[in-house]
Amino acid sequence: MLLVMVATIIFSWVVGLKIPEKKWLTAVSVAVSLGVLVWFKYMGFFVESFADAFGVEGLAMNIALPAGISFYTFQTLSYTIDLGRGRIQPQKSLLDFAMYVALFPQLIAGPIVVYSDIENQLDARLRKTTWDMAYEGIHRFCIGLGKKVILANNLALFVNDFQALAEDERSVVMYWAYALAFSMQIYFDFSGYSDMAIGIGKVFGFTFPENFNYPFIAKNISEFWRRWHMTLGGWFREYVYIPLGGNRVGRGHWIFNIFMVWGLTGFWHGANWTFLAWGLYFGIFLLLEKFFIDKLLAKLGPWAGHIYTVIVVVFSMVLFNADTIGDAFGYIGSMVGLGSLPLYNQITDYYLMSYGILFIACFIGCTPVLKKFRWADKLEPVISVLLLLLATAYLVDGSFNPFLYFRF
Repeated sequence: MLLVMVATIIFSWVVGLKIPEKKWLTAVSVAVSLGVLVWFKYMGFFVESFADAFGVEGLAMNIALPAGISFYTFQTLSYTIDLGRGRIQPQKSLLDFAMYVALFPQLIAGPIVVYSDIENQLDARLRKTTWDMAYEGIHRFCIGLGKKVILANNLALFVNDFQALAEDERSVVMYWAYALAFSMQIYFDFSGYSDMAIGIGKVFGFTFPENFNYPFIAKNISEFWRRWHMTLGGWFREYVYIPLGGNRVGRGHWIFNIFMVWGLTGFWHGANWTFLAWGLYFGIFLLLEKFFIDKLLAKLGPWAGHIYTVIVVVFSMVLFNADTIGDAFGYIGSMVGLGSLPLYNQITDYYLMSYGILFIACFIGCTPVLKKFRWADKLEPVISVLLLLLATAYLVDGSFNPFLYFRF
């Protein structure tokens, strides 16, 4: 599957050299890049959905997903689109262009880097690597490693323990604990990877864009998405939402634009109806905020906004992690007390006592509260070493636990 990435790089580079003279090649490049992405990531899903809808047996396609295809496709797309817009000049060096697409720290799970972000850093004569950057990068890497190994991996143990329980062993509180645990797991997992990628980039003289900014302190869903996976949101805003007209169109057209962008955002995460529903779910709340929720939250005060945001996000993550939409509705129904589940039981008490310290640590880690302590800056080297040693010990003692976003 490495050949798919190599072919994508060569094709986009060759076409990119000609785009300033022949703008129509931009459309060709976009069509080919999206065609490759659709074939490898979505064709099997489309065939399976067709077979299910029309009752066709034995119709299936098992196509292996090339590592990182969702991320490097977006990088080549943004490059050729920006060339067509006249915003950048073609990269003359195939090697430098290949480095832009396949730069290993952020290749597999982001952050999504557009060409203009690192155009000047691709030239070794312009790229500067300093001891300060190396130190900052190593510290950032250790923070990310700690997020992933110490927090996300242990939250994953709780999630797995919950899913292994029989239905009559669960409770309403346990369902909420599961939803919160998975929400924090995916945050620490992905923001940890982003920290590691940004840190490794710093060591080699690259400055990648930030990808997370404490999203769980947001006061509404709009702010949440300005803080969560910021490079993905920025990419869809720049290359889909604005070209469609953004909000400078009639109300009906604007609503269409919102649903188009968020449907694509959800579907980008995976070939499943749950991901499409997840994206549209956020689109609905963003629209509702514009119409009346923001006004209501302003009257109720900032804490109402925080609570509202966390609840909406937690429900969304249940949908995100479900195999089917029906499963998601079943989990959400249990969270709101539908069915015969008890509110609390002894098994819930056991797991909350066992994982209580982890939950408290994660709640604190989701906020910037530790940054307010001045002594933390002075202890950075000690913190880095401790995180590295502790994470290494966990990795040696634990089992293989890949990053969640590797599957996208």
